Amino acid sequence: MSQSSQSAAATLAPPPEIVAADVRDAKAAYYPTGSSQRMVQVRQMIEQVAGFNTNVLITGESGTGKEWVARYVHALSPRCDEPFVPVNCGAIPADLLESELFGHEKGAFTGAISARVGRFEAAEGGTLFLDEIGDMSLPMQVKLLRVLQERVYERVGSNKSRSCDVRIIAATHRDLESAIRAGKFREDLFYRLNVFPIELPPLRDRKDDLPELITNIIERNRESGLAVVDVTPGAIRILKHFDWPGNIRELSNLIERLCVLYPGDTVDIAQLPTRYTANAPLRDSDRVEVAATRASGPAPQDFELPSDGVPLKEYLEKIEIALIKRALHDSDGVVAHAAQRLMIRRTTLAEKMKRYRISSRA
Repeated sequence: MSQSSQSAAATLAPPPEIVAADVRDAKAAYYPTGSSQRMVQVRQMIEQVAGFNTNVLITGESGTGKEWVARYVHALSPRCDEPFVPVNCGAIPADLLESELFGHEKGAFTGAISARVGRFEAAEGGTLFLDEIGDMSLPMQVKLLRVLQERVYERVGSNKSRSCDVRIIAATHRDLESAIRAGKFREDLFYRLNVFPIELPPLRDRKDDLPELITNIIERNRESGLAVVDVTPGAIRILKHFDWPGNIRELSNLIERLCVLYPGDTVDIAQLPTRYTANAPLRDSDRVEVAATRASGPAPQDFELPSDGVPLKEYLEKIEIALIKRALHDSDGVVAHAAQRLMIRRTTLAEKMKRYRISSRA
């Protein structure tokens, strides 16, 4: 470890105390929702492997619910009363991951003012979930492989070996076999992890599960204190035409946003963001309703507000510039006609063009 990274590792908060939840609640909470053939097969595989200590490798695109599947495997296993400890290998810097997984002793490096329990130790007797295993550095892969082979590890700064009784479930959205060919993932570690592979299908391949998933997400929102919405069959029909690049995570975010915007109300096609209706086959009656709703301008659900905020003035200026340029283009550069399209006076448009340095031939 570098000295700065060592100090940072020492300041990481110790893993929170893991308390096993009621097993029945866990089974219900993490049940992989869906009646499609692909999801029926996934559940069958989970039920087959849950009772063994076999290593499991869960693959699938981001947002498909890999951690939920890992938690469900744990909930069905004999280890269900012991800790389930998740680690996102891609979110922790490579030179901090060793301390995160194995812990460190007091004085192991600059800033290590006290001993720290690692995730392997915290998961003793239970399940360790290594998420985004494909992002783990090669040196750490070597150290993890030793633990999987010998079931022993040492804290950073210690020569004392500690035995571990931990079930390993790993997950990744990457193609590990391609990573092996590229020299970015160890083949021997892959075969250690890939004893029982479970592949999660993307949402676009299981759209028949949408009604069940939406009902499940709405119920979770109710339990978290949100006022729920009633999504109409027409809205669900439109959502089935979307490809869902963000998978279940994107669907969950959409439903939560709708619950915030329309608490206790019905959500129909007109209330869906344009992202989900733009390329969907609308019926004539739907087109009229959507057009009437959009006539007053974009709706709140049409925007994704970044977590770090947005410079509103600059954002609105960019929109205004884009609209002026489009109006001038459609009007062959005739300012008077462009002003009519924008429903403003010609002199007002001329002033804006001067301010933004826009040519009439923009």
